[in-house]
Order: sequence, then C-alpha cells, then structure tokens
Amino acid sequence: MNRSFQHYIDSPASKNSGYQPCIDPYLNPAPQRIVRKIPGNGFTTAPAPIFATVAAGSQVHLNWTAWPDSHMGPMITYMARAPSDITKWSPGTSAVWFKVAESGKTSDGKWAATDLLNASNSIYTFTIPKNSKAGQYIIRHEIIALHAAYTYPGAQVYPSCIQVQVTGSGTALPTSFVSFPGAYTASTPGIVYDAYTNTSAYPIPGPAV
Repeated sequence: MNRSFQHYIDSPASKNSGYQPCIDPYLNPAPQRIVRKIPGNGFTTAPAPIFATVAAGSQVHLNWTAWPDSHMGPMITYMARAPSDITKWSPGTSAVWFKVAESGKTSDGKWAATDLLNASNSIYTFTIPKNSKAGQYIIRHEIIALHAAYTYPGAQVYPSCIQVQVTGSGTALPTSFVSFPGAYTASTPGIVYDAYTNTSAYPIPGPAV
C-alpha cells in the first residue's frame, strides 16, 4: 500500500528510521534499515539488511507520522521467530505469526489509530513478551483503517515489518499461529464494520494475544 507516513523503532539503545517509500527507492546507496520495505500493495515484504537488538520484557516505541484522522481503527502487533538469518528469511504464506499486542476502541468510543495515537504524540508502545525465547524475530505492526469497512473488502491494512534480535534467558514459544494473507477474511469479526454508526464494542480481528 502506498503510504505517506514513516516508522521509527526506538529501543533503549537506539533509534532507527523506518523504511520511507517516497525516498528510499531513489537513494544510492540504499539506506540501511531494520524495517522491511513493501514493494507494492499487499502483505509481501522484502528482507532488510540489518536488525535492532531488544531485550525480552522491554518496551518498543513506534512513531507514526502523517496519519490521517479519518483512518480510524485498531492497532495490532504480531511477531514471528525466524528459523534462520532474518536478513534473508521470508515467511511467505506460512503460519508463523503470533499476536503480542492489540488496541481497538475504548468504551467511550476512542480509536487506537487516531484518538489514542494523537494523544500519545503519534508514539505507539508495546512490550516484547518477557519470557520470549532469544532469537531473531520479525515484528509485524499494523493499523487496520475502517473508514470504508462498512462493506467488504473496504478495510485497509497498513502493515510494517521490523527486524529485531531478542535477547534474554526466556524459553517460551507460542503454540498458536496465523498466516498473512489468511489471518483475516470477509467473515473475520471486525473486518466488516461500520465505524460511523456502530456504537457497540469493536471486535479486534485475529487471534487472542
């Protein structure tokens, strides 16, 4: 998807600029990013040349910029553990993703992707699961924009994939996974939703955290 925003990952040790689709393709040499580029519309991403290091149990801060107020919706974060060198690995359509964080609509009608993001100065924060087994992971962080989701396929998924090396002595691995594409279908709760008229609780798509 063509996007007018950029990402930053901010760990305790470093601050890294995200892939910038309007700039990076025209630079030579190409910038060294930890955020994977998205070649075009869809879920496909290309491996990035480097990764950041983050300890299990620590917070990761993601800075969204130029996000339109009309694109209300949830913010969802997944991770996938790489079986090999993350700078060369692509999960394809394999079921390797597990959800680690989500934020949707509050009881008083505030949306994660607009109201809450604006209130936090465009910084979204989540925690790497504290018992995660050390290794290389892709973080898939996304907004599902619902401004046209009153009919299918109106929901717009804006993902970004970040490469990290998780450190620590944890041994935990998830037991339930989803794939992309595949995690969301026309019948998935929250994919078809009229955000303008529906005052009920919003069912965040995908598996449980």
